[in-house]
Amino acid sequence: MTLAKAVRVPRDRAETVRRDLAQQNLLSRSLKPLRVNSHVLFPLEGDPGDIAEEVVSADFPDQKSRPRSFEDLAQVPETIRSQLPRSFDVVGSVVAIRLEEPLLPYREEIGRALLAFVPGVRTVAIDHGVQGVARIRSLEVIAGERTLVTSVKENGLTFTVDLGGVYFSPRLAREHGRVAALVEDGEKVLDIFCGFGPFGLTILRRNAHASVVSLDSNPRAIDLLLLNARSLKVDQRLEAYCQDAAVFLEEERSFDRAIMNLPREGYKYLGKVGRRVKRHGRLHFYGLFLRDQRRTADQEVLSALSSPRVQNAWSLEESREVHPYSPSRSLMTFTLRKDGEI
Repeated sequence: MTLAKAVRVPRDRAETVRRDLAQQNLLSRSLKPLRVNSHVLFPLEGDPGDIAEEVVSADFPDQKSRPRSFEDLAQVPETIRSQLPRSFDVVGSVVAIRLEEPLLPYREEIGRALLAFVPGVRTVAIDHGVQGVARIRSLEVIAGERTLVTSVKENGLTFTVDLGGVYFSPRLAREHGRVAALVEDGEKVLDIFCGFGPFGLTILRRNAHASVVSLDSNPRAIDLLLLNARSLKVDQRLEAYCQDAAVFLEEERSFDRAIMNLPREGYKYLGKVGRRVKRHGRLHFYGLFLRDQRRTADQEVLSALSSPRVQNAWSLEESREVHPYSPSRSLMTFTLRKDGEI
């Protein structure tokens, strides 16, 4: 038996939570879940951070006849085995993994090891990083089925995504749920740079009296947004546009809340998006900042929203790190309130 932290959930939510934990790479693969009366305890791998579920400690039996990691199955020379990555993303039925240059000649062996190790996975791909304004990941399939279209579950919703055609990060699931929970009845929300729409779709499912205008310049993203909206039966309260953001922002439209998730390029649009937010409205901005400059990030964002004519038009309600982005940079989220007209 092994003492470990665990998520405690009712049995009727167990499968949904298990999949969410697996997608976030938080579910322990070396310990067996436990059933305790009307609840299930899922052992966690490492620090759960600010996970929303109830976290407890319990003794768990070890998984039998199962490798502790995919590294045990990967057929690579011992001289480079230490370079095998310790983590990878599981997105629905797809595993995305980053490999160092010396491991690339053994990509097929590594892919087969991941297929054998990760339950429910049908495709393994090398992640060569995000490219272009549309933030599409360059994914090279190395094992399994030759498709990057899959279904993902987060916050109790199922989305169809094309990992080779749109941007998606499983590490933003909590943010999608958090922002959706803040939206009040009757709000009109702008989800600019929406991708396939997880922010807007989650809002529409959680609030039957909200409406969303979603915008992206990637046609594939808008196609998937509309597909998912119909599947979730929220398409009647959604306006979707495949359009350049600069063109859209010239229109005289106003919103109670705006969401900007374009970490590399979004900073230059802050002022224009801010002008589309109503007084007393909110703006959620996601941006990349150097870790040693995080203390000055708040002022940088407020300065980008300021006007020479009107000072203190915006106030900061919250800022924090969402997750590390690289050894030197973090993805940060900022929630801002508009106190005056610019």
